[in-house]
Amino acid sequence: MLNKSSFLFLVFLWFASPVFAANQIVVVKIFGAINPAVAEFVSQEIHQANKEQQALIVLNMDTPGGLDTSMRQIIKKIQSSHVPVASYVSPSGSRAASAGTFITIASHIAAMAPGTNIGAAHPVNMMGGNNQQESTMDKKVVNDAAAYIRSLAELRNRNSHWAELAVVKSVSISAEEAKRLNVIDLIAGNVKALILAIDGREIQTTSGPMTLKTGRLEIVYHEMSPRLKMLDIISNPNVAYVLMMIGVVGLYFEMSNPGLVFPGVIGAVSMVLALYAMQTLPIDYAGLLLVLLGALFFIAEIGVMSYGLLS
Repeated sequence: MLNKSSFLFLVFLWFASPVFAANQIVVVKIFGAINPAVAEFVSQEIHQANKEQQALIVLNMDTPGGLDTSMRQIIKKIQSSHVPVASYVSPSGSRAASAGTFITIASHIAAMAPGTNIGAAHPVNMMGGNNQQESTMDKKVVNDAAAYIRSLAELRNRNSHWAELAVVKSVSISAEEAKRLNVIDLIAGNVKALILAIDGREIQTTSGPMTLKTGRLEIVYHEMSPRLKMLDIISNPNVAYVLMMIGVVGLYFEMSNPGLVFPGVIGAVSMVLALYAMQTLPIDYAGLLLVLLGALFFIAEIGVMSYGLLS
């Protein structure tokens, strides 16, 4: 009888565990550039928090900016989230520049720590160039970004005029100025102070109006998995450019001197990783290409004497 009761209790705990896990405050750390790995990480966390019906997601940010496509992926997830998302720029000395400005303004709650700054959201062309055609394209990109951030600010009832200036004029302001100009909602010294400050605040999500009840909830901190950390390193702009150069040089040597093998292998793999890092190639296609390259290398090993290098 005791064993049966114990078994039933364990079954109850198994099914009840998602309920106990819910109503937590999930803090997601974003320290660094907004890239494909960060976008995947944040998207996964928002999806999981919605699935578990958590109370709040806090994006703890310190970012110089990042890729437009990655930024928009994160913002789309925020806008479709039933769980409220708070962007919090901290600790002191941190910034939400460029893409970080867009994400902060798009969030349901926007907060900053003392001694932080936000702004300088003018789009930058990674490829450079100064001819007339590229100048026209730059204007289109700036106008599109300005309209986008203005729409986000209007959606959250924030200062749309300043938001547009952050894109067009690259203006940047401190946390105190941001609060005074209605760019953010509040200033908080740490995550716990933020949670207490927003307790009882009314916000609007895709589910409709809701009142935050965060005062006594458990706070859990989530970080990237080892796989995403590796992709984050690869997605660093400096690393991406190095991979691109290795890819170009490797493929050039292989085509100039067929049969060298090693330059071709390194060049092909580096090129695929670089295209992923620049978000020219989605992660699914990048993975598929690497698998296909591996299969081709195994097949080539049959006819090429590479002493196992290809395989």
